[in-house]
Amino acid sequence: MKERLAIIEGWRSPFCKAGTEFKGMQADQLGAVVVREVMANSVLDYADIDEVIMGNVAQPGHAANIARVIALQGGFPVSTSAYTVNRNCASGMESMTTAANKILAGEIDIALVGGSESMSSVPLLYSPKMTKFMMQMMFAKTPIAKLKLLSQFRLSFLKPVIGIEQGLTDPVCGLNMGQTAEVLAKEFAITREQQDQFALNSHQQAIKAQQSGKFADEIISVAIAPKYQHMQHLDNGPRDNQTLAALAKLRPYFDRLAGSVTVGNSCPITDGAVAFTVMAESKAKAMGLTPLGYLTGYSYAGLAGNRMGLGPAYATAKLLDKSGLALSDFDLVELNEAFAAQVIANQCAFESKTFAQQYLQRTQALGELDPSKLNVNGGAIALGHPVGATGGRLILTLLHELRRQGLQRGLATLCIGGGQGAALALEVE
Repeated sequence: MKERLAIIEGWRSPFCKAGTEFKGMQADQLGAVVVREVMANSVLDYADIDEVIMGNVAQPGHAANIARVIALQGGFPVSTSAYTVNRNCASGMESMTTAANKILAGEIDIALVGGSESMSSVPLLYSPKMTKFMMQMMFAKTPIAKLKLLSQFRLSFLKPVIGIEQGLTDPVCGLNMGQTAEVLAKEFAITREQQDQFALNSHQQAIKAQQSGKFADEIISVAIAPKYQHMQHLDNGPRDNQTLAALAKLRPYFDRLAGSVTVGNSCPITDGAVAFTVMAESKAKAMGLTPLGYLTGYSYAGLAGNRMGLGPAYATAKLLDKSGLALSDFDLVELNEAFAAQVIANQCAFESKTFAQQYLQRTQALGELDPSKLNVNGGAIALGHPVGATGGRLILTLLHELRRQGLQRGLATLCIGGGQGAALALEVE
């Protein structure tokens, strides 16, 4: 990047498990709440923002181009353009890197970016047989033709297609995300005990961060629909009573016969939103603003879909090659916890010279993902993973923790369903 991207203001909603506090809010409503709060806390006016770019994966049918809906519901005038990006789990990052490209190209000066997801609202779909039956009924021209079709109806036609299950399955490799975690668990000989211990640590670190008030720097309170009589202040995923014994009781979910990945050592399905205001560093200095932090570089990488969880290793390798940095130059790392097996597999891959030579075209290993620097406030296993927003949450959490500890440089990275990875280099003054 020829110039750092200044991240001026950033906030997120609490992350809540699907079907809980935010089940009555669609992704556009949740996103609009966060956008309004970002602008309310910002020194910038709505008129200062040239464009709104938001990440979203489920793409609700009632809000095509959801970024535009979020922008208008969030208070922007109709003259502000907005569009939606979708890079699956990295959509929240894609919104920021897309804005960086447009800003550094001189197309726009200031953008509002982020992501929103209501996984509670992903619909059940009609089966192909039911869809065909309904189409035939619609075009049947006589009562006799309709009666004939009705005689062919079967209750099995009503079996729904579960939208979220379909969306979390890679149509190319044929595996759902949990099954790809099983692939990595077997490839890297990761035990069930290792995964459960990692999950427990995530909850413990998240609870510690909550109790110390760390997340107050990044979370806005949200009124719970539809009555709006209560406020949600915190993520509801972290369990202060989680134990290894409780985790050990859970059965493998994605490979019930020989697997080790359970709902306990995987991230929950989650609702949440995040938003930032961003501009070029020179613009921020000219305006006399003190940014939350800076984006200094980024990379996206592709890999086989059945090993998609290794995306951080692939993307980080590209980032290090582009930036000239070493992994040891990063003071903190936020690596999304889609599954405990997936994070542990990346720890192994980062440290392996053989992996680097075989898959990354590097002579030496990337380096150690030091556990003392990794996800120090817990991760998605505890906090949740609203896919369109998670990339933004990683950025926000990382910048605040760098500032809190008086450190400078951080790496935010995640795997992307379908076989990709993202890695962002971030800094604070």
